[in-house]
Amino acid sequence: MFLDEATSALDSASERVVQDALETAAVGRTTFTIAHRLSTIKRSDIILVIADGRLVEEGSHDELMSREGVYYDLYTKGQQ
Repeated sequence: MFLDEATSALDSASERVVQDALETAAVGRTTFTIAHRLSTIKRSDIILVIADGRLVEEGSHDELMSREGVYYDLYTKGQQ
């Protein structure tokens, strides 16, 4: 499955419903999700962070948060 910001126009409640359905549909499948809203990919197995056309970080949400790098900065700014 390829998803390009599938929930960008939704309110938080609708986003959660769609996210739950997408996660169910993704079981046993490789899924690529392009996301600007980082809550969209928080539960992904592997997150690739691309900046200026280059891969700068890779890992799970928890791994990337613990490194306090680019993903951490973007995620914490989005939570404010």
